[in-house]
Amino acid sequence: MKTLPFNRTGPNDMVKVTCAEEREVSVYSRCAFCIHCEGVAVGRREMPNPMKKVIEDMKIGAGGDEDLQGAQMMFNTLIRDGSALLCSDDKNKGFESLYSY
Repeated sequence: MKTLPFNRTGPNDMVKVTCAEEREVSVYSRCAFCIHCEGVAVGRREMPNPMKKVIEDMKIGAGGDEDLQGAQMMFNTLIRDGSALLCSDDKNKGFESLYSY
């Protein structure tokens, strides 16, 4: 498990991390939807990615769109309060969609 520190830039508080592709990518538009994203480091705590649980529930017929939207909002809140991303991409494969089956 890798810990990728946030790089906050710009007037809109853009949050980026250096991904396996050796380039900075947006946490909100790439990492949020990557299968390797395990969660966010907030202070001393490691908070799990809330969207992974909802997606697993949706695969078995539980949960719905509202739950997924709530999980995305919670992820955005964790990014706002956090300092680093927890990434399970130890083989440096890069982005893989969370929604692939």
